[in-house]
Amino acid sequence: MSGRSLSMALTEYLAVRRSLGFKLTRAELLLRQFVNFCDDSGADRVTAALALDWVCAPAEASAGWLRMRLTIVRGFASWLQASDPATEVPPLGWLPPYHRASPYLYCHDDTAALLEAARRLRPALAAATYETLFALLAVTGMRVGEAIALDRGDLLLDEGLLTITGAKFGKARQLRLHPTTVAALRSYLGSRAALSPNPSERALFVQRTGGRVTYRAVRERFGTLVTLVGLRARSERCRPTIHGLRHSFAVNTLVRWYQEGADVGARLSELSTWLGHADPKWTYWYLSACPELLTLAARRLEVFCEEQG
Repeated sequence: MSGRSLSMALTEYLAVRRSLGFKLTRAELLLRQFVNFCDDSGADRVTAALALDWVCAPAEASAGWLRMRLTIVRGFASWLQASDPATEVPPLGWLPPYHRASPYLYCHDDTAALLEAARRLRPALAAATYETLFALLAVTGMRVGEAIALDRGDLLLDEGLLTITGAKFGKARQLRLHPTTVAALRSYLGSRAALSPNPSERALFVQRTGGRVTYRAVRERFGTLVTLVGLRARSERCRPTIHGLRHSFAVNTLVRWYQEGADVGARLSELSTWLGHADPKWTYWYLSACPELLTLAARRLEVFCEEQG
């Protein structure tokens, strides 16, 4: 491309997207690899064939991973095309349809068993950290990354408020906590102060070395607990994951609203804000992701039709 290299163009693209609040940590890593792939191929502009060669380069990659790579490259190529019409945007339909995994929904007993298993972890600091972390995810529906990024200063326990600043799209939000959640967090802070080798660490959730817990460590601990309590996949696309805690919170909230006779449609924006969704359509997804919700919605519609008829 004339006047600037693909590498320079990528730097500009990332800067523009980040100015809009996108973090793009994974996207930058993949796009840097893509630009290097183009350079190694001797190309000075993006073509559909080149992009698709890079997308399908990983051996035995899942359909979801390939689609994510394609989506990321398409975004960059679309932006490039605005200033360089010769840029080709790879077609989205090139890959076979991708079916999103079904959310694994935890019942009350499942969650209680996971927390009990976390309570038995060793050392004691790990037990306190992971029991409290997983419980917080279950009762707030926070993203794992948001919880990991919490600092002690984000908690206002006397006011019962939790401020999430490390959210997607750079949008901070506040959650009002239930008194039992406040009490659990207060207890954890006491245990953390007594057990951590670095109690002054700003991170709220810490590992046994005293530093902030990592996503990899959290995911591995959760996987261990799932195995310990004997949770099994319900299908190839429905497996117990840590993100299921967020899904369960959202679905349980909607089910409760239906059972209480609330105007769910009117309150969906409320749930969307609580969950930190950039677009309410991601909250609407839960209505079709759970058979129980579909049944409740159908019953509500039947009642409405009977009243109108």
